[in-house]
Amino acid sequence: MHDTLIHLKRGGFPRLRRRGLQTLQVNLGYLCNQSCQHCHVAAGPHRTEMMERDTAADVLRLLTASGARTLDLTGGAPEMNLNFRWLVAQARSAGCEVIDRCNLTVLELEGQEDLAEFLAAHQVQVVASLPCYLEENVDRQRGGGVFEASLRGLRRLNALGYGDRLSLSLVFNPQGPSLPPPQAALEADYRRMLGERYGIRFTRLLTLANMPIQRFGSMLISQGRFESYMTLLREAHRDENLEGVMCRDHLSVDWQGRVYDCDFNQMLGLPLRSPAHAAVTVRDLLGGDVTDWPIAVADHCFGCTAGQGSSCGGALGDAPETSRVASAAA
Repeated sequence: MHDTLIHLKRGGFPRLRRRGLQTLQVNLGYLCNQSCQHCHVAAGPHRTEMMERDTAADVLRLLTASGARTLDLTGGAPEMNLNFRWLVAQARSAGCEVIDRCNLTVLELEGQEDLAEFLAAHQVQVVASLPCYLEENVDRQRGGGVFEASLRGLRRLNALGYGDRLSLSLVFNPQGPSLPPPQAALEADYRRMLGERYGIRFTRLLTLANMPIQRFGSMLISQGRFESYMTLLREAHRDENLEGVMCRDHLSVDWQGRVYDCDFNQMLGLPLRSPAHAAVTVRDLLGGDVTDWPIAVADHCFGCTAGQGSSCGGALGDAPETSRVASAAA
């Protein structure tokens, strides 16, 4: 796989500083039962990196000490970490909101037969990957049979109250090197297609841009489309989106307890640095405050500010629709 960091320029993206911490996003490991084309983590069934209990306990200590009210669990498939349920139960007992970034097919894995019921019992907010409402597109991006398995997972979650009294968000990623369409319009299409065809209910749709890093970035380099995609992102940049980017009030923690401004920086190895320019871990931040710390930026950050903007919470604001797509280099 190509190294994308060497293709990302420094100094072109506006400088940013952190606000108060609201959300702790924790990557529990890169093990996953799927290997998706757009995955910025390059997760898959053969990855072995997994957060251990001691590190998970440090995460809980930071969550409560910092005053952050949301624990956002991701991976890989975060549910495949043996400490996932313990971490969820502890965070909920402490009064924190918990988000599970679920690929839906994990609900059918051996040993996860009661996972959906566990999530519902703890009122975990589910953010579920479903990059299209068409079977062909989903299976092309995520593997054969994934769409049907995802529908089974969604029906099971609906039966437990998700999409009604419990929060169920769906996540859209473009199929290739283009910006997501306007989130509100696409959400209406999702509701119509999934509701009429399959009886699926959900709370909201989140549109995310594909980041030019890891597996997706490497694919662009192989196709000769990396620079044209970066041009697309730079030219679609909007300064007003800088207020809403997630790195302003999120922290990202990797499976070893190292801390980053965001999940994308984690994958590029760009750590959060203290004002003394030292990389930090979860333990280093206990009792501290990251407000006004500088944010590590590079050109991949344009993926969060292009067009309507993009973050783990979906679009940042309304923007004119763009149909531009990065083309292959001549």
